[in-house]
Amino acid sequence: MTPGELERYLHDHIPLSRAMQASVISVSADEVVLQAPLAPNINHRETVFGGSASALCILAAWSLVHVRLTAAGLPSRLVIQRNLMDYLRPVPGEFQARARLTDGESWRSFLKVLGRRHKARIGIVAVLESAGEIAGRLAADFVALRQR
Repeated sequence: MTPGELERYLHDHIPLSRAMQASVISVSADEVVLQAPLAPNINHRETVFGGSASALCILAAWSLVHVRLTAAGLPSRLVIQRNLMDYLRPVPGEFQARARLTDGESWRSFLKVLGRRHKARIGIVAVLESAGEIAGRLAADFVALRQR
């Protein structure tokens, strides 16, 4: 999946991504990077609203799992089950969320369970970045429900 294809998919199926003006910077089998500007995501302190920061991280993590399932030919309904966001510093401008697959074994186990039970859960981590610095971290669990 190309960055343009993923961005169109997000904007068409998750309207919040369009309202946030989220763009897809890069897509690979191991990483998805999304970016958003400050203006549509600003809070009363003229920094990024915490909900927008969390949402971009969730979108990046969700996109990574979606891209990998699509590439594997495993159409699934993918939903978030839980998440924890740590905010490390204010974000005064454009921001990025970088979701990366760090453990290939967890992905293999996830696919194995999805194949057997048609339902599986995987944990994904995303890092919030601004001006080259880490501004936050998201840990989230996603559940895939295999479509038959």
